[in-house]
Amino acid sequence: MTFWNDPINLIANWLNTLLTGWGVPASLATVLIYFIGITVLVVFAMVLDIGLVWVERKVVARFQDRLGPNRLGPFGLIQPIADIIKMVIKEDITPAGAEKVLYNIAPVLSATSVIMLWAILPLAANIYGVDLNVALLYIVAMGALGTLAIIIAGWASNNKYALLGAFRMVANMVAYEIPMVIVLLIPTILAGTMSVIGITEAQRNLWFVFLSPLGAVIFMISAIAELGRSPFDLNEAESEIVAGFHIEYTGMKFGWFYASELLHAFTFGGFAAILFFGGYNGFFGLEQFPAFSWLNIPFVQALVFIVKAMIGYWVIMWVKYSMPRIRIDHMLAFNWKFLVPLSLVLLVVTAILHRILVVLPTWQYALGMFAANIVIITATIEILRAHGRKQRQAEYALLKTQ
Repeated sequence: MTFWNDPINLIANWLNTLLTGWGVPASLATVLIYFIGITVLVVFAMVLDIGLVWVERKVVARFQDRLGPNRLGPFGLIQPIADIIKMVIKEDITPAGAEKVLYNIAPVLSATSVIMLWAILPLAANIYGVDLNVALLYIVAMGALGTLAIIIAGWASNNKYALLGAFRMVANMVAYEIPMVIVLLIPTILAGTMSVIGITEAQRNLWFVFLSPLGAVIFMISAIAELGRSPFDLNEAESEIVAGFHIEYTGMKFGWFYASELLHAFTFGGFAAILFFGGYNGFFGLEQFPAFSWLNIPFVQALVFIVKAMIGYWVIMWVKYSMPRIRIDHMLAFNWKFLVPLSLVLLVVTAILHRILVVLPTWQYALGMFAANIVIITATIEILRAHGRKQRQAEYALLKTQ
């Protein structure tokens, strides 16, 4: 076994030998090794989060024809460090009458809900925390923890505007979890497992985005709504509700909410890569050919995964900085009247066709699944056109009677 083929196990075995050689009991050595691994993963995620602050500010600057950070360090790379220092030294204010324990726990819960997702995020075939056989359910559970953090922050702040903002945000997040959960069942059906490792390995030759492009789009829309990013950014609806549930938070407590949002966006970009774009796998099974065997090296796989996740994160930023916020009633109507029925139809059609077409050669199977998505998209557009036409006729008739 060489370091490049299996770095995690090699380091773990070396640490185990080192600790047991020092007289540490084997069981305690195992616990210490796990603790070190968790710490390294959390530190990597936090360092990545600091980098995402710079990336976000640079991207939004380009969208708005500005330069972005450009003073501290080359290309402004030290700016995120200055931002952290600024937040740390700012006055920490707790509102009078606030539930202090819950008020202070909420930012930690928000960050924890994101960090916990990294426990199942496979950077490479053998670089991951744990391979859960119900990993997709785990994703939903951690999303619920983030929702809990928001409602706690709004309620514990002793501010009616913060509470109202939390209610609105939670209503949005809970609503859009429904189509997300439905769409998560599509990769489960196609791969035959809820394990993210199993789903990734099932896409070695064919990415699921070619079997269910509509599913990938619905997942991204639901993820953006779950993140509370524009056009679903009710958590920052300043013109409506004075900045939402975190209005009373200052300094690094607010910084935790902001950092959680950025890391959550990247994490959802990673899960989009896992569920529909092959995860850490190369492109179209190239790694199976001897000339491209280097794509199977864990560090190369990790790099491929991060690139795919960054592309997903960039798409989320692209949507955020291109679209205006929509009203909450329109937001919820779009979910319950459009996304939920559409995702249910897609799930049923995918399940039936998968059962029928799975015996066919791969290219025929893929063509049939892709064609079904095109039919659903076309039918949806025609239904929307008919509905829009009927609504315009009703409005025109109403104008004539006035």
